[in-house]
Amino acid sequence: MPALVRAASLTNYLEVSRHLGLNPHTLLAQVGLSAALLDDPNRRIPVASVINLLEASASASHCESFGLRMAELRQLSDFGEISLLLSHQRNLRDALQVIVQYRHLLNDALAIHIEEAGKTVVIREEVISERAPCSRQATELAIGVMMRLCAALLGTHWPPISANFPHAAPADPAIHRRIFGCTLVFGSEFNGIVCPAADLDSASPLANEAMARLARRYLDTLPAGSEPSLELELRKTIYLLLPMGRATLEQVAQTQGMNVRTLQRRLEDSGLTFKDLINSVRRDLVMRYLENPSYSLGRIADMLGYSMPSSFTRWFIAQYGMPPASWRARSVSPAPQARHHRG
Repeated sequence: MPALVRAASLTNYLEVSRHLGLNPHTLLAQVGLSAALLDDPNRRIPVASVINLLEASASASHCESFGLRMAELRQLSDFGEISLLLSHQRNLRDALQVIVQYRHLLNDALAIHIEEAGKTVVIREEVISERAPCSRQATELAIGVMMRLCAALLGTHWPPISANFPHAAPADPAIHRRIFGCTLVFGSEFNGIVCPAADLDSASPLANEAMARLARRYLDTLPAGSEPSLELELRKTIYLLLPMGRATLEQVAQTQGMNVRTLQRRLEDSGLTFKDLINSVRRDLVMRYLENPSYSLGRIADMLGYSMPSSFTRWFIAQYGMPPASWRARSVSPAPQARHHRG
């Protein structure tokens, strides 16, 4: 069963594509979708189709910020049934936990991890599909929507500390500056938003415990839909933990709410091995990292969980038949180093 997402993920797609001179109906048809499918925001459509549509639209329009433009006009109501629960949470921290708890009602491929580091918090996101590569457009759409959620609860003029993207900076980051209003970090080790920890606990003026309780009761009556595959759930966790050096069997099991023995049994029942899952995610991430010239090979080795660059090189040769330096020299044209833009 492919990973699915609400059709609401394509809110504003028709408007943005037309504004950029595209024929949205043709592009939708190319990925097996139609404008009629978008009329029902709760309809579930394949994540891979959405990712391929966004990338094709960005390419056809020569617009690097296509996904982010779609996020710019998003409202809290676009979250569907969970929007009422979100709006009545005590603070942003509680709202983020709602997103994590009810993400099955939103997007099977969305992975969110909230990491506290002293007085700052990193809200990390990944959009992962079994059938589509890492997507700049889907990533920027997801981070843009997260920014809109934060602004809806903290005030439209709320600025985070930084917005972080692993890909290279666009030729013109004006739209990024307008939406995020903070330091933009391209060539980052993660996707997401960095903000003061205190902001997560700021009281929301819309908080209403009674309304939140009623909204939660309603959400709990909704059908869960198709259960995401174990493979996809584990891949999402590994995507988040691997660059942090924490993608061990024990850490992944803990994140999934089970003990190591249970995880091993479920892997065996599904015909999977933890080693193969790690290897699969590494193959995805290594291409993303090598295409970013600001990442040294030593840094890439570390982000893929190798303590020694030589171990990373041996693994890469086994996978691709050449050293990573040779692959990069053949595949990546020279480009400027990672750039920081002030909002």
